Formats: sequence, structure tokens, C-alpha cells
Amino acid sequence: MPARADFGGGIMGFSGKWVCALVVATVAGLTVTACSKDPPSDPVLSRIRSKGELVVLTRNAPTTYYEGTDGLAGMEYDMAEAFGKYLGVKVHFELRDSVAGILDSLAKGEGDLAAAGLTHTIGRAGKFRFGPTYQQVRQQVVCRRGGPRPKSVADLVGLRLTVAGDSSYVERLKSLKAKYPKLHWKTTTDDDTEELMEQVWKRKIDCTVADSNIVAINRRYYPALVVAFDLAPPQPLAWAFPDNAVALQKKVREWFRHFHKDGRLDALKQRYYGYVKIFDYVDTRAYVRRIKHVLPRYEKVFKRAAKRNGFNWTLLAAQSYQESHWNPRARSPTGVRGMMMLTRPTAKALGLRNRLNPVKSIQAGARYLARLRGRVPDSCAQPVRTWVALAGYTLGMAHVLDARVLARKLGKDPDRWGDLAQVLPLLSEKRYYHHLDHGYARGREAVRYVNRVRYYQDILRRKVDGSG
Repeated sequence: MPARADFGGGIMGFSGKWVCALVVATVAGLTVTACSKDPPSDPVLSRIRSKGELVVLTRNAPTTYYEGTDGLAGMEYDMAEAFGKYLGVKVHFELRDSVAGILDSLAKGEGDLAAAGLTHTIGRAGKFRFGPTYQQVRQQVVCRRGGPRPKSVADLVGLRLTVAGDSSYVERLKSLKAKYPKLHWKTTTDDDTEELMEQVWKRKIDCTVADSNIVAINRRYYPALVVAFDLAPPQPLAWAFPDNAVALQKKVREWFRHFHKDGRLDALKQRYYGYVKIFDYVDTRAYVRRIKHVLPRYEKVFKRAAKRNGFNWTLLAAQSYQESHWNPRARSPTGVRGMMMLTRPTAKALGLRNRLNPVKSIQAGARYLARLRGRVPDSCAQPVRTWVALAGYTLGMAHVLDARVLARKLGKDPDRWGDLAQVLPLLSEKRYYHHLDHGYARGREAVRYVNRVRYYQDILRRKVDGSG
């Protein structure tokens, strides 16, 4: 089986196999070897171009592809759409219930590529081609607070351990069994990794195994979940292709070079994972309780205010929780008050007389956030535009606009949240703020504020969708 790996050499990895032809010339007894960097066309790429459609196999999960309140989303979804535009074709997504189902469909030719958070393993490399590595993950043993807390593979012996069938986790466990012969586990094709994590949370099983990115997303929905230990060293995630998709694999590498170099990959990681490290068990558990017991009193108010001002209501609710924990009488040491914690001057400018009136406070806060969003340059697209407005809400838009100016001076893109989040903390350093129009500001707090609002909104969206 020829080499198909894309490991090594940074994010892009090994370039794959070359197509070489050995030409024997009889003239003068010379033997000439000619190598071409361009592999011949393959039936997969030819079919894509003739149909004008790229069929992508994936699964419905928060780390890959899902339908949220703002439409289709997911890191794999966004990447596949970007590659489709590069090829000039439409993207059609085919959903499967499990990784095993995805790989089986790929082998049968039911899709052109698989974009589903697939780990590039040695076993899979013997059956499929793989694209460039776009993310590194670690296999983690996930258990529940108050239950078994294994610290090593030896401690898994005797526990109710269940993992997704035909997954990279099974491959790893099989390799460990040689050293730990008493190690046993169950596999299932009926439940995916996210569902198994829920079963751990419900105490139906003791532990499961999941990739670190899946754990980071889902433990916010099930705050009692804990990572016991890493089961394997970091492993690469990559797209998979049929064995005969030589030219398609080359096209993906070609596209990915630009996608990574232009910063679009980093922007996607920031969008989907930039806030997940915030996790705090006590705070998250308290938030989930308040979603159930406090939020219903104000949900209709958030929805009306959001509709009038062009926001998703979960964003306003999440922001209000960050501001006041949905306490209409909240007060800060600096004098801001109410559900949306408005200053007295801001409230006056918005026509708000009583900051302790929860309905009026939410309505005024929504109008204020909309005004700030209107000050963000048109070059800044959603959802970053709203995140910049949130930063302006807590820091002052003048300071945020200063940060955009500084970002340009430092060779960064002010329209990308990842770049702006790196620059905002510099507003507290004299060598930078001394040259800005509005001087010193605690920019690091603005970054933390935006990330926490996004964190709370993500959890709330999950609860609204009824899947958490």
C-alpha cells in the first residue's frame, strides 16, 4: 500500500506520493527517469466536476455539523463549504449516525470525502487517503464526579467502559490490551461519542473515551463530567478520501495551503473553540440551574428586545447573565446597575429612568448593543461584528476602535476576532496606549467578557435545542 500520510512538516504535513514514470530510451543506451508532481485525474474529482456537486459525508454533532438557531454551522461544515467554493461546486452533506457508518459509506463510494472529525490512524491509512492535518486532539477517558476516578489504564480494569464501535478509541484500546490483558470494554454502533458522554453523566456507564475537542464542547452541557486521564498522545484530525481519489487529495492540499496561510483556519478555531477553556464546574452548574428556574421569567422580554434590534435572543440572555446573573437589582462597585448593568450616563442617553426595571433594562441594553454594532466598520462580518460590539459594551467602543488601529499597525487583521483578541490586552501597556487616541484601557477584560458571553450563549443554545 503506497504512503498516503500527511504527517510532519508543520500543519500541512507530508505532501503525499508523487507519480513517477520510468522511461527507458534505447538511443545511446540511456535510462531516463521522469517524475511529475501532477497526478493523473481520478474518477472522484471527474464526477464532482461533471455534476457540479461535492458530496461530503459527516455526522450531526457540535464539533462537526449541526443546525443551530442561526442556521447550519460547525467547523467541518464551514471548511467543506470553503473548499466547495474553491472548486466552484455546490456542497451536499450526507449525514451518517456514526464514524463507522461514515467510513463504510466512503468505502462504498457514497461520498467524495469524509469530514467528520476523523483521526488519521495507521489502521485507517491502509484503507483511505487523508488530507492535511487541521487539528490535533488527545483521546481522553471521561468519567463522572462522584463515580470511579481512574488514574491510569490499569484502573480501568473492572469498570463499565463503553466506546463507539469502529472508532480510533477501539484501535487504541486493542493496542493497550497486550499490556493489560484484563482490560475489557464494550462497543456500540447505536450511540455516538456524545451520547456515550451523556450516559456517563446519567451514571448508566462508568466511563467512555472521547477526543479532547469533543470533551471540551460537551462538558459544558454536562458539567459533572471529568477527564480522568489521556489515553493516547496527540493525534491528527484530517479529511478522508476514497483510495482512488488521487487528484482530489491533491486539490484539497492545494486549497488548504491558502486556507491556512490566509488565517481562515485560525479564525474557525477561534469561532468554535476560542471560549471553551473557560469551563468552571461550579459556575456552569449554577448557570444551568438558573436557565431552568430564573430565565423563564424574562425569556419573552429577551426575545422581543432581540427581534427589535436584530440579535439572537440567546445572545442577549447570555450577555445579561454575564452582567448580572439575571438579577434585576444587581449593583457593581463602579455604580452600574440592573439586568444589563448600564451606567447612569448611558441609561440617560437611552431614555432609561429606572435601571432596576428588568424589562426596561433589557430593552435599553439591546438598543445600546445595536448602536455599538452600528459603529463597527462594514468590513467586519458576522459573527465577529457582534463580538466586537460586545467588547465595546464593556470597554467602550472608542478603545475597541483604537485596538483596530493598533492591529493594523502590528500587521494583524482587525476584522478577525482572533487577531483583535491578541491586540486588546496591549491597550494596558504604555508603549502601545501612549500612541493611541483614547489611551489606557483594560483590554484583557474585554476579551474575557466576550468569551464568557459566547460560552454562556453556547450552553443556552444547547438547552433551547433540547439536546442538553
